[in-house]
Amino acid sequence: MNAYRPLNCDLHDYLEIACMHGYRLQIELLDGPGFAARALTTRTAPSKEEFLVLQTDNGQFEVRLDQLLAITPLDANARFGRIELAGAACSR
Repeated sequence: MNAYRPLNCDLHDYLEIACMHGYRLQIELLDGPGFAARALTTRTAPSKEEFLVLQTDNGQFEVRLDQLLAITPLDANARFGRIELAGAACSR
């Protein structure tokens, strides 16, 4: 996998909202098919790579944040719509 590229700091809020409310999300990846999963939490590895922890019918797994193209909440009362994440690097 390529060197990690941190996600734009402002976009982290959407991931935190999705996790806090346990939103079911349509996940779009940069490379590969999309899928639906429930947002559980985010995690930072010792290497500083950040991950979105998701739950599907097949169990829990993680997606590195810089591999996400977009997320779309599938919950009717979600606080946001489709959010594009790709190409939005953090300026830290």
